[in-house]
Amino acid sequence: MRAAALRFELHIHHSQSLKDKRAVIRPLVEGLRKLVSVSVAEVDYHDAWQRAAVGVALVAADAGRLDVLITRVQRYFDDQLELDVVKVEVHHMEEAP
Repeated sequence: MRAAALRFELHIHHSQSLKDKRAVIRPLVEGLRKLVSVSVAEVDYHDAWQRAAVGVALVAADAGRLDVLITRVQRYFDDQLELDVVKVEVHHMEEAP
């Protein structure tokens, strides 16, 4: 079994309020859950209008499948027109004995 945690720092275009921000983040999170069946949540910058951090947890049977899932999630974020991905952190978890 392999696991990874991803953190995406985002800049949200044209957001002028927290309501505008939530209108972008909520469908982003729900769409990602449906696309890849992952654990995902907004994890930082809760009070910032144009900034967000989203955490994603992935688990796969092997390293190859995990890499495929990581690439799919990264592409999903890159394809979002309402935002820019400012930073991506990928942390691979060690396999438990």
